[in-house]
Amino acid sequence: MSVQCTRLASGLTVVTEMMPHLESVALGVWIKAGSRNETENQHGIAHLLEHMAFKGTARRTARQIAEQIENVGGEVNASTSVETTAYYARILKNDVPLAVDILADILTESSFEEEELEREQHVILQEIGAANDTPDDVVFDRFSEVAFRDQPLGRAILGTPETVKLFTPQDLRHYLDRHYTSERMIIVAAGAIDHDSFVRQVEQRFASIPTGGTDNSFVTPAKYIGGDYRESRNLMDAQFLLGFEGRAYHVRDFYCSQLLANVLGGGMSSRLFQKVREERGLCYSVYAFHWGFSDSGVFGIHAATGGDDLPELVPVLIEELRNVTESVDVQEIDRARAQTRAQLLMAQESPAARASQIARQMLLYGRPIPNEELMDRLANLTPARLTDLAGRLFFDTVPTISAIGPLESLPSFEEIRNSLSTGRGGAASARAASA
Repeated sequence: MSVQCTRLASGLTVVTEMMPHLESVALGVWIKAGSRNETENQHGIAHLLEHMAFKGTARRTARQIAEQIENVGGEVNASTSVETTAYYARILKNDVPLAVDILADILTESSFEEEELEREQHVILQEIGAANDTPDDVVFDRFSEVAFRDQPLGRAILGTPETVKLFTPQDLRHYLDRHYTSERMIIVAAGAIDHDSFVRQVEQRFASIPTGGTDNSFVTPAKYIGGDYRESRNLMDAQFLLGFEGRAYHVRDFYCSQLLANVLGGGMSSRLFQKVREERGLCYSVYAFHWGFSDSGVFGIHAATGGDDLPELVPVLIEELRNVTESVDVQEIDRARAQTRAQLLMAQESPAARASQIARQMLLYGRPIPNEELMDRLANLTPARLTDLAGRLFFDTVPTISAIGPLESLPSFEEIRNSLSTGRGGAASARAASA
């Protein structure tokens, strides 16, 4: 497999990877703009725009968009994240021109009619209501809000009923014109794709995309704050999140943070799963995660448990955080590396996953990252690097706590924070030993 990259005169970047023996192609447009690019009174507009793109253009009705791609057995969809928005399609190789035409149509000629907007606003209000009825979704939204309080990075992607209802077609066009520009777009195709032919199709159909777009002055720099959120609900289980300030994509500790999350709670063999679930039976779900952003990140542990188990669960979690500042086995690191490598290679067997992977690398680093380079970065990580990072992550920052459910037995924020502060000595010893 080989990646080819062409930068058009407009500033638009086109990337392909030919995957032999496939008959299909996954292709899409990734924009370096998401919920983080919203002002306070635009909360939820990035997600609404993603919905409205499929609701009719100057050339196609909403029904025609759906019918034309499905008439050839294809599919088209979109998604909004904190820092990106993606519009993508999966089709057979002979239907690539149709998919390119539809994606260009919805991104350059959307009509944003009032009637369609009102209907879709109502749909999103239902989506917000459904999300609020799902505790394991809400707990993560509140977690982000506490970690990055009063910042775009901490706001829920869906927006609020109050903000979503106020948006007008003019608001959508203003956001589109400002953020959907050539310098902020990557168009990627993976599968049975011919690069030169694809470039010509993109160049022709996306010619009207506004140029420019390198100004990041409208992005508020992230500032991790931390704190406590609790919501008592009459539920069978409690959703509990404990988190800390993580690392941005570009910093030295990013890959170390990813590996540390894997060692702590990346699978059934991880420390948290073995200790908390297998040995103690304190919850039915527990894992660790690390989210990187362009200038910050969060490291967290999620557990779903019975409310009565919280007083025992929390100290066990903290004890495992303390333990990982003291020692990490080479065997654990090797297992985490093997899991990362397998996930990387398995994703490359799917054209959709591969297209998304390439787009993410292009947006973050400006180039596709070879597998060998990624594995070299992981190979250089030692037990001392992980224990040192763990000490700085878990015992040098204010924690973030988010919990929903029967919380009467959950220790107070002060108790949890004080328990973490007792690990500073151990963390400092680990750092001194690795120096």
